[in-house]
Amino acid sequence: MKSILEVIKLNRLVSEWRENNNTIALVPTMGSLHSGHISLIKEAKILASKTVVSIFVNPIQFGRGEDYESYPSNIESDKKKLEKEEVDIVFIPDLKQLYPMGIDTDTRITVPYISEILCGQHRPGHFSGVATVVAKLLAACKPDFALFGKKDYQQYLVIKRMVSDLLIPTLIVGLPTQREKDGLALSSRNKYLSEVERKIAPKIYLSLQKASEIIRIGPSNFNNAKQELINELEAFGMKVEYFELRRATDLALPKNDEKSFVILIAVWLGKARLIDNIAIDL
Repeated sequence: MKSILEVIKLNRLVSEWRENNNTIALVPTMGSLHSGHISLIKEAKILASKTVVSIFVNPIQFGRGEDYESYPSNIESDKKKLEKEEVDIVFIPDLKQLYPMGIDTDTRITVPYISEILCGQHRPGHFSGVATVVAKLLAACKPDFALFGKKDYQQYLVIKRMVSDLLIPTLIVGLPTQREKDGLALSSRNKYLSEVERKIAPKIYLSLQKASEIIRIGPSNFNNAKQELINELEAFGMKVEYFELRRATDLALPKNDEKSFVILIAVWLGKARLIDNIAIDL
């Protein structure tokens, strides 16, 4: 495995791969790798002959007072995991490599509507930061495939829309959420949970499952049950930011004849902001 720090060196190696008719898969990460990331890497190796994993904690997707400075990071541990998976390149750029003119007056990408609801409403500018850095990584790596976990379902749709709108020739591949045995969605931010909070956290997924059962009886039933589900979570000390039923394709409010849905939730539990979702096809 090669560790590359500079965009120009990544460009050169990717060009050599292309000359030899290799296909390329990119797995963008912010590090602190867990088995959810590893599942993306394993799929990347199936899809393409060469695999690149990027590690970059992107400052412009964090708002004021968020956890940019404290985001979990352990580069050496991550490298060992990537070597075990036989990744071809780990790309670890610094800020100047991806934002050569700084981050105060840099060009940003905004995906309308879908970036402004749900997480976007509570984290203004977050998805502009995500779309911008992903576009930069795609430009630097020029992959055939880029893989993302669907735990961040809204992020997945934002990136798909951005790639489609900007005519970027990369297929965006979304993989199912990876979970602990008790149902908690894998996340680097789970490290923020105390022992007591960790025992409570699986109730998020349990609440999603309850909502799913209610919706299967009839989607209109969700609004009647929603507040009770929120109250149950908040009784355990969680602060629910949103708990919403949306159309799966674009996160618009569902119409009466809708058949494909996603239930999305975001909660605060102690210092950790946790998100999760369940897709439903009727």
